[in-house]
Amino acid sequence: MSDNTGSNEPMESGDAVRKEQSPKRKVGTPAQGGRLLATDESEPAPQGAGAKLDEAAAKRAERVVAALFLLAALASVGFIAAYVWSGTQGPDGMHGIDDARASNYALGACMTVAMLAMAVGVTIWVRRLMTSKQIVQQRGELPSGEATRAEFEAAFMEGAEDSGITKRPLLRRTLLLAAAPLGLAPLVLLRDLGPLPEKRLRHTFWGEAVKQAKAQGKQGVRLVVDGTNRPLRVSDFATPGSMITVVPEGIDKSPHAMNEIAKAVTILINVPAEKFKPVKGRENWHVNGIVAYSKICTHVGCPAALYEQTTHHILCPCHQSTFDATDGAKVIFGPAARPLPQLPLSVDNEGYLIATGDFPEPVGPSFWERG
Repeated sequence: MSDNTGSNEPMESGDAVRKEQSPKRKVGTPAQGGRLLATDESEPAPQGAGAKLDEAAAKRAERVVAALFLLAALASVGFIAAYVWSGTQGPDGMHGIDDARASNYALGACMTVAMLAMAVGVTIWVRRLMTSKQIVQQRGELPSGEATRAEFEAAFMEGAEDSGITKRPLLRRTLLLAAAPLGLAPLVLLRDLGPLPEKRLRHTFWGEAVKQAKAQGKQGVRLVVDGTNRPLRVSDFATPGSMITVVPEGIDKSPHAMNEIAKAVTILINVPAEKFKPVKGRENWHVNGIVAYSKICTHVGCPAALYEQTTHHILCPCHQSTFDATDGAKVIFGPAARPLPQLPLSVDNEGYLIATGDFPEPVGPSFWERG
């Protein structure tokens, strides 16, 4: 004996009894009841929905699933709370390695618990609260006609009724509760774009260091070699074509030294005096061709740290923006939109190179200027 699926296996007597008790469901079986979120529990369920379900066991499974959904909701809220907490650590939203590690553990644990609880809850819902019935669907012609769409609607309503989402409001509500904060989590991640720069990028530590030096009766702040903090005399940097990275003296003692160095890092270049063309209004910003430019490329902030001695070109290795060191670091090639900012230089009474002011415009990418 065979059914309409084409199987030639004999039907057991028990199968025949079950078939009589619960007619085989086919796509197109009309639903004999109402809405997806029914409010009247007296409405008749669609034919075949909820067959052979142990209600006592189903209630226990329902409570377990609801508990898992509640756990997922709490974990999602915990994820958002952990993310907000991570941004409050340290100055300007930055924190150390230990805080970053703790933040990552908290974020990972909360998201894992949320997704795992949701997955386990849905799995138990399907396995314990929904019946398994054979569904036979005949392949038809496309596009679907009115009758096919009506059959789909009926089948959909039957499936909704069979899932228990209409008659088990506890599951429905806890599922929505679990899904809501989990759906908001990606929006919270937009905060990872970082805090608004406001006006912090308009100035660097050079300006503050110069101000402190002048308050002590000095002409300016000394330039020191990045990494060794050794101040430079003009005689130490007398070879044309030389380039070195410098920072303001005392920046290593700043409470936010790494952030300050990232903005204030500067390249010092010795351009042959006969080839140097000072920018109008900056004729006294160099010392015998020794000139200082911001090391941060004005395209996307990469370190413009390559220098061609023969052409006197400063090159950014990221996108090949090229700047002319002899002519105010103006852009001669590449996507950078503006020259590298120039630092005003002079010499103090002991022959050390000093900066007499901050960069006249914001360093780094052009969009930083809008901060």
